[in-house]
Amino acid sequence: MTLTAADPKAPPRRTTARPGVSGLRTLAVYTLSVLVGLGIWQLLAMKYGSSLLASPAQTLSAAKELARDGTLFNSVVASSRRILIGWGLGILVGAPIGLLVGQIRIVRQLLEPYIEFFRFIPPVAFVTLAVVWLGIGESSKVVLIFYTAVFIVTLNTSAGVMAVNESKLRAAASLGASRRQILQWVVLPSTVPYIVTGARLAMGNSFLTIVSAEIVASQVGLGSLIWTSRNYGRIDWVFVGIITLGFLGFVYDRVLRLVAVRVLRRYGAKV
Repeated sequence: MTLTAADPKAPPRRTTARPGVSGLRTLAVYTLSVLVGLGIWQLLAMKYGSSLLASPAQTLSAAKELARDGTLFNSVVASSRRILIGWGLGILVGAPIGLLVGQIRIVRQLLEPYIEFFRFIPPVAFVTLAVVWLGIGESSKVVLIFYTAVFIVTLNTSAGVMAVNESKLRAAASLGASRRQILQWVVLPSTVPYIVTGARLAMGNSFLTIVSAEIVASQVGLGSLIWTSRNYGRIDWVFVGIITLGFLGFVYDRVLRLVAVRVLRRYGAKV
């Protein structure tokens, strides 16, 4: 008996949504989510009053005010510069150390006690020392961001190296591959997804660190803006600083994800 499209026993047909339709659907869901969030925010602001919770309209008005005099732009630039420099240095130092820790036992034994010790000390604990040692300039903030990022990247990279399938290493060695070739063609492609994950986690933690660093030792930056707004009793400015931090982090993470997809595809990793 031949199955036809009308036959209830016929296997269901697979329907694939067109990319444009799928994109519009995702955009619609995001828009709905944002509108619901704004509605809840407005209701809470009406309930508790502007002295405790600035409304969306008040926050938008405050953002325009801070944008007109350049405060918001200068704060975003200052915080972004510190985050990107410290985070970038953390990746440049953490990834090679992670490769060494994962591959060479003696290096792992030498560095593991320090890594395990310092990674449990939050960067905010070093804020005072950073200011005393490095001053209130850019160096103290960048070093704190670097401290935040380097251990996360190191741990993720070393975990990726140690997760490489042993049979792949033995097969490459049996074919006459040198240590450098094994690192380049076997270890590194398998470790790149771990490095990317570490970089994303480090970026998120860098945003956590920058606020405390700028509150203590900075006149410009989003953390400084939030603290100064508190001193002046401007809750709406505080909301502008907080929302700007969240939006900036969202944008940076999206850009990092786009770059990560290209990198992972280049190394043949799944995305």
